[in-house]
Amino acid sequence: MNTTENHRKVNHQPDASQTRLQNVPTNTMPFPDQIGNYQRNIGLPDGKFKDSKVYIVGSGIAGLSSAYYFIRDGQIPAGNITFLEQLNIEGGSLDGSGNAETGYIIRGGREMDFTYENFWDMFQDIPALELPKPYSVLDEYRIVNDNDRNHSKARLIHNKGEVKDFSKFGLSKKDQLAVMKLLLAKKEELDDLTIEDWFSETFLESNFWWFWRTMFAFENWQSLLELKLYFHRFLHAIDGLNDLSSLVFPKYNQYDTFVVPLRKHLQELGVKIQFGTVVKDLDIEITSDKKIVRNIITEQNGSEVNIAVRENDFVIVTTGSMTEDTRYGDNVTAPLVDFTKENSGKSKGWTVWNNLAKKSKVFGKPEKFNSDVSKSAWMSATLTCKPSAFVEKLKEYSVNDPYSGKTVTGGIISITDSNWVMSFTCNRQPHFPNQPDDVLVIWVYALLMDEKGNYVQKTMPECTGNEILAELAYHLGIENQLDNIIENTIVKTSYMPYITSMFLPRAKGDRPQVVPDGCVNLGLVGQFVETNNDVVFTMESSVRTARIAVYELLDSNKQVPDINPLQYDIRHLLKAANTLNDGKGFPGSGILNKVLKDTYFEHILPEISHDEADGFFAQQWDKLKSLFEHKQEGE
Repeated sequence: MNTTENHRKVNHQPDASQTRLQNVPTNTMPFPDQIGNYQRNIGLPDGKFKDSKVYIVGSGIAGLSSAYYFIRDGQIPAGNITFLEQLNIEGGSLDGSGNAETGYIIRGGREMDFTYENFWDMFQDIPALELPKPYSVLDEYRIVNDNDRNHSKARLIHNKGEVKDFSKFGLSKKDQLAVMKLLLAKKEELDDLTIEDWFSETFLESNFWWFWRTMFAFENWQSLLELKLYFHRFLHAIDGLNDLSSLVFPKYNQYDTFVVPLRKHLQELGVKIQFGTVVKDLDIEITSDKKIVRNIITEQNGSEVNIAVRENDFVIVTTGSMTEDTRYGDNVTAPLVDFTKENSGKSKGWTVWNNLAKKSKVFGKPEKFNSDVSKSAWMSATLTCKPSAFVEKLKEYSVNDPYSGKTVTGGIISITDSNWVMSFTCNRQPHFPNQPDDVLVIWVYALLMDEKGNYVQKTMPECTGNEILAELAYHLGIENQLDNIIENTIVKTSYMPYITSMFLPRAKGDRPQVVPDGCVNLGLVGQFVETNNDVVFTMESSVRTARIAVYELLDSNKQVPDINPLQYDIRHLLKAANTLNDGKGFPGSGILNKVLKDTYFEHILPEISHDEADGFFAQQWDKLKSLFEHKQEGE
């Protein structure tokens, strides 16, 4: 293999948005976004890394995935891999803990999709949480969702609990055009622009934006570039945005569903996890053409401990943390919010990236993401609920009985007249494996938490858990039963200063590459690194960065395929155009209908309730068709 021309000349992260598809003799690899089993190959071993050690800083999903790919595709012995984790538990931001007596807590959740190619590539190999071998986490996930399809019957509510019509997007022609222009815009043209720089007030007040921003947690002042990437990434799901039928959810919370089986699998193989270890800095030898990590500088049990790193060893670092510095509250205590410009981004979870950035510009600009928590913070609350007036009200919004084990609200219910932009959701129950049958776990969050509530007249961070219950009860029209609700509800609140920091406006170079220029044995993973076309704030993007890091550092003869190519599928493009116009067609839909009717390609057209744009073109088509038919008869 070493004598072939293409060996070790691989673009490990091909970019479909920059590539014209063409079969040529020199191209031995699949097209950039050609997904599927052909990418599941195992490369030939060369024994080069059998003695290499791997140190992974942070045991979130990106770090755990890095270990998986070093073992599967790098064939590095699992016993050579060590996690350095500052906390006393793995999982990072994918958390979930507690009990029915003192209350459960989940700081947040991630939207899940069929097209997470890297995520499912890994989890089809990880043994299931509950099912016996040979079932995998993917198998378990499919069984749940194939038999219990997700959807919502109360996506928007207002007027003290009244379900609002959420069947339409309500976008004007001007705003539809603005969406189309954003899809057509080049990424390079959008550096540091905000969403409100591009879109009008009518767009920002539309149902469409309510669906989008509450589902994905976008603020109006955040990155237009990231919104564009989201539009492309989830174009195929746009007609399921209003009723959430495009989503799939796990049986339990995401810590128990994903982190527990993945960690167990890695540890059974021999991977080591070293808790209580704070990584403060990396000692890097920097020359004109190379950057080599020589030491990892850690703090363990109050003492500084250096870990020597050889050139053929590898270090993987999760840059930044979206749940760093979380402040907690409960029923009677509000979280302590003590952030200033001076202390923002200075805590342990940001230390390594801050120090790396001082060494070279290739490591990016963490201050773009961690220096202004007023632009990145929001707050959530986890409710542990015994039967109460709130649970009875919840049943009115539920697709199935909340205690049935099936889909409940189908995703978040957003309150459109809430000053806080409050949303809440009840996923399948039980949400934790140890959860009693008579307990429900419900999650609440607010986008505009710094506004005063409609009922409580405080900002959300100023509120105790009981005051948050009061605000929620008011919007559901059951505030007169608040005593009953408080008596039967344990509240755990989480103020997260950096939770949407990945969405802040950015420019090229603000986020480092997965393997920064010149780095020989260092890879950066997680939500604050650059990929070609993927989005942030998903588990898929975390796994993608891990896979890229492993392939590039090992110079593997493998590629990480670009995001699923559905954005280029004419069927999804036509469907999206029709959906943005609330099913009333789009320019050219009438003529397309006539051209393709009763042909093999008829099915590519979406169902159109009313065609309003094509009278003239349709008439001309009828004339041409009549002329053609007349000519055939004459012959």
